[in-house]
This record gives sequence, C-alpha cells and structure tokens, in this order.
Amino acid sequence: MKRHHALPFGAEVLGGGEVRFALWAPAAETVELSLESGIRLPMRRGPDGVFEVITGEAATGDLYRYCVDGEHEVPDPASRYQPADVHGPSRVVDPGDFDWRDGGWRGRPWETSVLYELHVGTFTLEGTFSGVEERLDYLVELGVTAVELMPVSDFPGGRNWGYDGVLPYAPESSYGTPEDLKRLVESAHEKGLMVFLDVVYNHFGPDGAYAVAYDPDVLTDRYETPWGKAVNLGNPALRRYFTENALMWLVDYHLDGFRLDAIFALYDEGQRH
Repeated sequence: MKRHHALPFGAEVLGGGEVRFALWAPAAETVELSLESGIRLPMRRGPDGVFEVITGEAATGDLYRYCVDGEHEVPDPASRYQPADVHGPSRVVDPGDFDWRDGGWRGRPWETSVLYELHVGTFTLEGTFSGVEERLDYLVELGVTAVELMPVSDFPGGRNWGYDGVLPYAPESSYGTPEDLKRLVESAHEKGLMVFLDVVYNHFGPDGAYAVAYDPDVLTDRYETPWGKAVNLGNPALRRYFTENALMWLVDYHLDGFRLDAIFALYDEGQRH
C-alpha cells in the first residue's frame, strides 16, 4: 500500500520524471533553486507569494537549497529530510516509494489506551528509530497499548529534547531516515500498538529557523510566549503550513494521533473554519 499526502509547497515528485519545488516567501524579490549538482534555476513568483519551478533536472534523492534574494542560501522549510542536519541541504523524498503492509490497521478504542511517552534518542543505546523498533515487544509485555513519541522534527545537533525543532516536516536525521520511522510505525501497528507524535506548533527553535530570517510574517510581536515572539497563526499561509504538516504525519507516516505542545501559546484570531 502506498501513502502520499501531496504538499502545496516543498519538493513534490511528479509523474514524467519531474519535481515541483515551491517556497512561500512573500517578502522576497527573487528565489532560485540551487541543486547540489551545481544547477541553479530561477523560480517564478505567484500572486500569493509562493515561488515555484517544475524541472526535470532533479529526482528523488537529490539535494537542494533555495537562494533567497541572492544572499540567503537556505534549506527548504518544508524539507522531508535533512541528511546533514538543519544547516545542510534538503533531500528530495518521494513518500510513495515506501510500501506499507498495515492496510488493515484501524487503531484501538481510546478507553484501552495505555500511553508510554518515549524519547527516541534515549530509549535505546542506539538512540534511533530502528533501535526503538527492536524493543517494541518490551513495551507490549509491559502492558503498553500506545506509544507517544516525543518531538522528532529536525533540530540542530544530534541530542535534544525535541522541543527546539526548526523543520517540522523532516524527521530528525540523527534518529534515522523517513523510511526508518515508517518501519517503526508499521511494526508497532503489527504488534497492536498505536503511535502518537508530540508536535510543536507554538515556536521554532533558536538555531536553524531560516524562514524567520527572510520572512518577517512568520513571527508576530502582538503576543509574547516563553520563547519570545509568537508564531503568526493569524497568517493563513502559516496556518496552512502547520495543518498540512499534521496531514503529512497522519497520511505519509500513518500515525494514530498527536499530543500538541503548549497550546496556551497558540494565538489565532483568524476566522474560524
């Protein structure tokens, strides 16, 4: 079974050997796609502030960055994987390449949930998704029915609680690849375990949040949080950035649900859906 939530931004592998790259940067004058191969391609600005290019020069596995206004060369804020950490290039990932075996999984009744909060980096000596997968039987024997992974969005360095993440679409590279995380979820489902994810939508970590540098609309000084300026959820594009992120985790990674961090710091005066 294939699972792929198509995103309106980031790198999306299309049919016919092409990849679409899209970056929301309304304050930018110019944006170029910079491929690790040395190819640079200008991106066309749309009326909504999204820069886009479709090219046959890139493919699954290729590395890329965006060059904003000729001075900021940055990773993709919607990167699906950062093999060289948050300051390195992003990698083109096709979620449809993974073949899921848990098509019959329907979760468990909520009243049967016994949640185990788990930090991937400390739960095993390996500190990886694969290491957690190998110890799932221990959790089953313990009586656990649901695993809650502490935040796994890519953060700077290899050790972190997870709450300083800056790239919410990319699983932490020191824990493993996107495929490693998918195998962990798949194995958990095969053993009757639900998998929840702790997500942080109230702030970006202080190191590697490049979008804050080139786009002043990402944060707002209308509200103060324990981490400084609030994330500007009054901006429809930023709200969509987080809602699409939630959909990606649910579809591409077949997660069962979320724990939302510090909802008291989520300020949104936009129109209710």
